[in-house]
Amino acid sequence: MREVAVDRFVPESPPAIGRAITPTRLVEWEGSFAVDDATRLDDGATVVAVSGPGVGFRLRFEPRPDGYRYAVADDGTAGPFERMETWVTVDPENEGSRVRFRSVVALNAPLPFADRIAAWKRRAELRRALDGLAGAV
Repeated sequence: MREVAVDRFVPESPPAIGRAITPTRLVEWEGSFAVDDATRLDDGATVVAVSGPGVGFRLRFEPRPDGYRYAVADDGTAGPFERMETWVTVDPENEGSRVRFRSVVALNAPLPFADRIAAWKRRAELRRALDGLAGAV
């Protein structure tokens, strides 16, 4: 398992950024999977079904006071991940916000260096998500 993190200063307030971030937008901004369906649960969480070439799985998004936490909802039984969990935090900084994405990832594949490759790919996804967020606010 590997951990990756990216962050960026965004010259918008935390409430403005919070309004722009949604579970489906996060998936779209990351750019690796398409959103097939999103279901809001009674507990406030949202489950997003995603798919890509030859793979599909679900992500569970939980809103937090400072952002979101999301993870593979299938407990590693579906999709390419043994584990994938991400935290998005938005903290006030100067006249804007510091947005951080932190993710742990482990692939469900018996390949040498698989987790290093997954971390490299995940970092690129998180950077794209930051770019998408910055462009949306």
